[in-house]
Amino acid sequence: MVRNFDLVIIGGGILGTSISYFLSYLNKSKKIAVIEQAHNVAFHTSGRNTGKVHAPYLYNPEKKKMFAKAAFHGYDMWKKYSELKNLPFKEDGVIEVSQDKQGTKVLEKYLKWGKQNGLKDEEIKLLTKSELKKIEPEIECSDALCIYRDASTDYAIFTKSLMKDSKQNGIKFLLDTKVTGIKNKNGKWKITLNHDHEIFSNFIINAAGGESIDIAHSVNVAKNFTDVHFRGEYWKAPKEYYNLTKTSVYSVPEFPDYPFLDPHWIIRVDGTCEIGPNAVPVFSPYGYKRSENLKEFIPKMLEMLGSGARKAIFDKQFQELTMKEIRSSLSKSAMVDRVKSFLPKIDADKITEKGTAGIRSSVIDEHGKFVPDVILMDDPMSFHIINYNSPGATGALPFSVYVINRLNEKGFFRNENADSQCGPWKFSEIVEKIST
Repeated sequence: MVRNFDLVIIGGGILGTSISYFLSYLNKSKKIAVIEQAHNVAFHTSGRNTGKVHAPYLYNPEKKKMFAKAAFHGYDMWKKYSELKNLPFKEDGVIEVSQDKQGTKVLEKYLKWGKQNGLKDEEIKLLTKSELKKIEPEIECSDALCIYRDASTDYAIFTKSLMKDSKQNGIKFLLDTKVTGIKNKNGKWKITLNHDHEIFSNFIINAAGGESIDIAHSVNVAKNFTDVHFRGEYWKAPKEYYNLTKTSVYSVPEFPDYPFLDPHWIIRVDGTCEIGPNAVPVFSPYGYKRSENLKEFIPKMLEMLGSGARKAIFDKQFQELTMKEIRSSLSKSAMVDRVKSFLPKIDADKITEKGTAGIRSSVIDEHGKFVPDVILMDDPMSFHIINYNSPGATGALPFSVYVINRLNEKGFFRNENADSQCGPWKFSEIVEKIST
């Protein structure tokens, strides 16, 4: 086994694998490895989402400028990659609905943001109830925002394809391998794997998703942040509902300051339909089962009580919302009823099968507030990507270019050829797009 590397990426989700993809073209002679504790890439959050390629209408162009840019350019990049590799990419759009005047004001804000973030007039339109009825007769709402530059795909398939490309270019993937220790030894990182063997690296990129905070803390970075985990659950709709609508339907979030998503009507790339997700608090980034949550309950609670998360968990509104999400997990009807508000034809008794659950990790600062944006922290030997959530998969390709270019400009990890052709894209051209 190779023991010495120039760079190690911790995390084989869609972001870590996308970073490895571009680095594999830019640095042909350097030794680079990706460490992933699951048996395959995109095994957790990256492969357990709705598979949507999001248009950037939800993102404030001032406060979330980079995320909006990444989502905008990510759409075109995934489309081109899907054509090159013959992978699923269905341009099906999405509809966001409001049920009252307050919700319509939110849609008007989204319309403005979408256009500021690059969407054309024909790609995003605000429709009245009567206008929507002509194209989606089963949807009941006050007003609706139709976004046509939105698509469906399967990010697990994309990530596995990126891994294949990376490996062909010399990147080493260490699967079924967990980082169990990191220490700075004589100017290099000594990384212990599976409590058993060690490798060494000059530089680390932490793209560990649900464990990114833990990795950062292990090297004394981001100590003022902690994270909380939420399991998003889905219910599968029966075949008789597959043609209920032509596109997925979202509802305006009731509490946008919290990571609680009102359940959506989802049409996946294969045509199957689901309701979800909710956001049930769990105690592990892998808390799909009760046994894992019980094992991590005490250490996670101690961590939260000793950090800014303490203020959040004792907040009355947060507690009320948490109980609401727990009820939606215990009661199928509680979740389905949220979707029935805009799709009244759905009968909860006909929905009997659960879908795949995924876990989203949200960061809380020392003041007890949820951090709404990605956190990037670096030092001369490491770079940490924390709180990389939606539209994380959509923007993974251009965001990876942003990260690599940032490291290169700061001199932390110099690229051998910054003008390389990276598959269907020229690296310097992507840099220019996300920098303007």
